[in-house]
Amino acid sequence: MRQRDRILTLIAFLLLIGFIYFAEGFLDIYIVRVLNVCAIYAILGMSMNLINGFTGLFSLGHAGFMAVGAYTTALLTMSPAVKEQIFYMTPLIKPLDAIMAPFPIALILGGILAAFVGYLIGAPALRLKGDYLAIATLGFAEIIRVIFTNTQSITNGALGLKGIPAVTNLWWSFGGMILTAVVLLSLINSSYGRAFKAIREDEIAAESMGIDLAKHKNLSFVTGAFFAGIGGGLLGNLLGTIDPKMFSFMFTFNILLIIVLGGMGSITGSIISAFIVTIAQEVLRFLDETMNLGFIVIKGKVGMRAVVFSALLMIVVLFYRHGLMGTTEFSWERFLNWKPPFYRFGKGTIKGCKNS
Repeated sequence: MRQRDRILTLIAFLLLIGFIYFAEGFLDIYIVRVLNVCAIYAILGMSMNLINGFTGLFSLGHAGFMAVGAYTTALLTMSPAVKEQIFYMTPLIKPLDAIMAPFPIALILGGILAAFVGYLIGAPALRLKGDYLAIATLGFAEIIRVIFTNTQSITNGALGLKGIPAVTNLWWSFGGMILTAVVLLSLINSSYGRAFKAIREDEIAAESMGIDLAKHKNLSFVTGAFFAGIGGGLLGNLLGTIDPKMFSFMFTFNILLIIVLGGMGSITGSIISAFIVTIAQEVLRFLDETMNLGFIVIKGKVGMRAVVFSALLMIVVLFYRHGLMGTTEFSWERFLNWKPPFYRFGKGTIKGCKNS
């Protein structure tokens, strides 16, 4: 059975590589951009799910960590000439004005700096619980955004950064998604992951079993912040321009929506949900525009896409109360043995008729 799963996983991996190669060379730029955003949102969803879903910490500070990673990666990959051109009001501080690092190094440094900020925030904030922790982390995220808005000599203030090298492609985004999934799944299946789940279920019982609450909470928080910084760095070098307004509470809310829809406590659920949410938002974009059906013209309403999308999410949540995957992960056994609901219903009905 395990040998079969390894073979199927290898085949799926090779198919993914073939798809990325095909998409980079033949698909439309718009579709490639959407796929990149899907993979980046998957990274952000998995990192937030580690904190909220697996450890049970109600954190709303993800946008702040993403901002740290995005700005760090962008500043380290921009050329000195571009920096001089952008920072025309207040010159960029030394030695940032002359530093230019390769994208992989800049991305890792962005994640490390985001993890460090996460440690500084987590040290006082993780003493709180529930709604109080959510308010505290949300406040720290807003503090980071305000600092970035007012540090003209480092972040260019409200003007933001432009001319960021568009280095992020499908290889980087999907590679980052796979690496994030592998690392987080390995962590969750280790003794640390079992401690995270124990803390989520009952902190008092976990502490009585000898689990160091502060140590494991900080580990979860810092790890989630690191991968949030990685996702932010990939996003910044995909869009080519960033500003503090991008990293508002609404960004955190979108990531929270992904993990709730995918399942609080499921890494693969976050990946599936990230693709569904991102693609659905793009597919429904026509609702905001005027549609000419030939015999009738329907005027578009700005915001109609959000209304319909919210209604669809409500329907999904009603049928999947714990998300699409709940607390389970994808497995080949479950995938190969999956049957449509109507098939199971029909089989049960026929069986009942025979018994009668």
